[in-house]
Amino acid sequence: MVRVRFAPSPTGYLHIGNARTALFNYLFARKNKGNFILRIEDTDTERSKKEYEIALIEDLKWMGLDWDEGPDIGGEFGPYRQMDRLNTYRDVAERLLKEGKAYRCYCSREEIEERNVKAGKNASAGYDNRCRTITEKEKERYEKEGRKPVIRFIVPERDIVVDDIIRGRVVFESQHIPDFVIMKSDGLPTFHFAVVVDDYLMKITHVIRGEDHLSNTPKHILLFEALSAPIPQFAHMSMTLGPDKTRLSKRHGATSVRAYRQAGYLPEAFFNYISLLGWGTTESQDIFTKEELIEKFSLERCQKSSAVFDPEKLLWMNGYYIRKASPERLLELSIPFLKEVEVIEDNLSEDGKRYLEKAIALEQEKIKLLKDIPYHIGFFIKDPVYEEEAVKKYLGDEGKRVLSEVFVVLERCEKWSVSSLEEKIRKFCEENNYKPSVVFHPLRVAVSGKTKGPGLFEMLEHLGREKVISRVRRWI
Repeated sequence: MVRVRFAPSPTGYLHIGNARTALFNYLFARKNKGNFILRIEDTDTERSKKEYEIALIEDLKWMGLDWDEGPDIGGEFGPYRQMDRLNTYRDVAERLLKEGKAYRCYCSREEIEERNVKAGKNASAGYDNRCRTITEKEKERYEKEGRKPVIRFIVPERDIVVDDIIRGRVVFESQHIPDFVIMKSDGLPTFHFAVVVDDYLMKITHVIRGEDHLSNTPKHILLFEALSAPIPQFAHMSMTLGPDKTRLSKRHGATSVRAYRQAGYLPEAFFNYISLLGWGTTESQDIFTKEELIEKFSLERCQKSSAVFDPEKLLWMNGYYIRKASPERLLELSIPFLKEVEVIEDNLSEDGKRYLEKAIALEQEKIKLLKDIPYHIGFFIKDPVYEEEAVKKYLGDEGKRVLSEVFVVLERCEKWSVSSLEEKIRKFCEENNYKPSVVFHPLRVAVSGKTKGPGLFEMLEHLGREKVISRVRRWI
């Protein structure tokens, strides 16, 4: 059975690049009827925080991902936080020591750098494997000095081949890989060691991750071999870049999933768009349901070239999904944004909900983000915030004169409906030889504060007689 994992570190909010890694693992697992595992790599004790772990889980669930095993639901191969697995790493390290595949190293970083310089190398050239061959007496002396050793893995002298599903065959020469640390002096495992031990014991069959991990893979393969463990199949995804083809960073805008949630993106739009970063079908299709993505996804269709994250395309796609959503759902999702700007209060009646849903339906074609909904429909509830340029252009002396004339028509309109309002106001324009725009624009700005919005007569009907009469009277 296929078993894949997503293993984030809880040192910050979920990054777009990591969200893409999680999504590709999820799609691959679901496509192959396998298991998707969430594992928390929290051995960076200084930077790891519980609130970030909670946020990671919330953001993954918001995206629409679910997992078969994880820290929040348990599973057969737990625990699923690395800090809860320390004894396991120490036991496996001791096994490698006994089998002569690892050794204790007492060298300080300063000593290693000094030896490199004396050897004519760059100070950061790497470890020279000195402690591989030190005597027992030297070990005893270091112990008496109070030195706390690390445990290093012995790198064999041979090429290491990575048969990558996306990148093809990649060969690494072991002469460029010094003996590397698997357990630090504080008793914590390094990333390389913990990830291999976890993948081995959790029976991971495929490791799908970013290409920045490709250079780590030879170390991981050597560790799998040393443990006599099955080696997973590797697939290294291309990096996610900004529109300027540089590594995605804050200068390109928001980089965390949470920021896009807070900006009012729909989860299905985010899921759809992220799935297209570095992957696609032969038909160049853009819009997919989750079920379609699961059915069509394959690692072989992942591109080697970098994926470019385009915020404008994501915004376009979000607008598409908002237009397809029901007004009822959009209201439910936009309530926090409406409350934030005090368009609504805590207790919204059923009639109030229906009123707002109709307002959203009138403006739905123009909405691109949930956070914009208060701007589009706020004037249906509260007095408008008048746009300065709109007032100057349409509510000067001429505009007010026209309003005072059409005000009489509005007051006398017995049936307050779209058809009745349109009939009477257009008739007013004809009888007074006004172009419709001369009347429509001042009327729109007077009741909404804006020059653009829903159809004028639909807007007037939904606002209701009382609000329309009151707002027009204010201007005349």
